[in-house]
Amino acid sequence: MADLDHTRAYYNDFSRWYERERGRGYHGMIDDLELSVAEPFARGGRVLEVGCGTGLILERLARVASHATGLDLSPGMLEKARERGLDVHEGLATALPFPDDTFDLVCSFKVLAHVPDIRGALGEMVRVCRPGGVVLAEFYNPWSLRYLAKRLGPAGRVSDRRTEAEVYTRFDSPSDVRSMVPKNAKLLGFRGVRVLTPAAVLHRLPGLSRALQVAERALVDSALSRFGGFLVAVLEKHPVAG
Repeated sequence: MADLDHTRAYYNDFSRWYERERGRGYHGMIDDLELSVAEPFARGGRVLEVGCGTGLILERLARVASHATGLDLSPGMLEKARERGLDVHEGLATALPFPDDTFDLVCSFKVLAHVPDIRGALGEMVRVCRPGGVVLAEFYNPWSLRYLAKRLGPAGRVSDRRTEAEVYTRFDSPSDVRSMVPKNAKLLGFRGVRVLTPAAVLHRLPGLSRALQVAERALVDSALSRFGGFLVAVLEKHPVAG
């Protein structure tokens, strides 16, 4: 319980700074790339985003889905998501408060890397997905330039008193992810977000930022996708046997 309280307090503090850099530059590019992966599966369907934060991605998914729902453990994050008029709930990735087989798409971005019980979270995401539906599970990838930057650089600030070093963080390679896939799902493949960008600061240089954005869009679904700093596993829940 103490660890959970610490994590909740961390994200409540983070919620005050969370959108300071979002929607432009590097962070805008990451959001756009993640949306490019999720939107084809979200279109016309029932969507759940696990770890929705302030609702920046969920709001955009809601424009193409028949209904979009979000879940987060942080009341501070959820307050901002509710201000956007979104349907969001407080809860944990390892105990989703939804019935079996509810959603056509279940997705999670930048969240599972901070969940110690990763198998429990993946199992829950697959449980609430309908048979034949899709789960998009994003991991932090040690086979990436981003991993090197995180290992060599200082911890980023998330508020005036906290840094990223204060929250549990895991890195899982493509082979690690394959070993975690629940038995009632199959891995269809990976999408790679942030394959070439070695440091976010490079996106402050307009010409270089534009070139990197073009390259990153081209590499999301390429042979190099497995080297994305944000590795998105595309899982399909096994259809009901007929």
